[in-house]
Amino acid sequence: MIVSEKKVALVTGSATGVGRACAAKFAANCFNVVVNYPGEDEDEAEKTAGLVAEQGAKAILAKCDVSLDEEVVAMIAEIEMAFGRLDVVVNAAGLPHFLSHEDLDSLSEDQWDATFAVNAKGPFFVTRAALRLLRLQESAAVVKVSSVAGISGSGSSIAYCVSKGALNTLTKSLARVLAPKIRVNAVCPGPIDSRWLRRGMTEDQIQEKVAGIPIPRLSDPNDIAETVFYLATRTDMTTGQLLVVDGGRTM
Repeated sequence: MIVSEKKVALVTGSATGVGRACAAKFAANCFNVVVNYPGEDEDEAEKTAGLVAEQGAKAILAKCDVSLDEEVVAMIAEIEMAFGRLDVVVNAAGLPHFLSHEDLDSLSEDQWDATFAVNAKGPFFVTRAALRLLRLQESAAVVKVSSVAGISGSGSSIAYCVSKGALNTLTKSLARVLAPKIRVNAVCPGPIDSRWLRRGMTEDQIQEKVAGIPIPRLSDPNDIAETVFYLATRTDMTTGQLLVVDGGRTM
């Protein structure tokens, strides 16, 4: 097994959106990148890998459902074989459903369970499986892409809000037990201009959502990637924090 001279970042859910922007950001800053994706996003994942390669970094594709522990363990073994190290984990995989909060009956048990499986269990499984490799580094970091929905209780569905609240608590719990060698933080974006947001909302709904915010626009995936990279690499004394990036929406 050859150990990569470059640092290595695993970005879950990096076929599109924030995950893709994070993969490109780390590649542009001398990281090799593991591009994780669920089965249906292989074509998009290959595009992300191409963006990584354009930065002169190496990318490997890791097909894995992060809600399935056995698949996560296999993915980490693949990373060890390919690179021999892991320095940063970015938990960007997420699952939303656009459902009325008022209509409690619209949220099925299957939707509830699937949302929690990806948004809360997945980040735990990935972090747990990655620990042995992360602990081999002098300084390692885990950054979870959460949401202001986990703080405000307002979001695409009640299940989504509660799952992100759980993710925020997981961030703090892991930060306590993994310190001092591994820092764990979360970024909590407001509405992001993403594929799933535009599938769930019309342009009029989007404009209504950002109206009145001090910075009245959707976040771009690159806005969030910049924050993720900061938390992963640019601060040595920050752990257990939930950094809100929402244009001032939750002030």
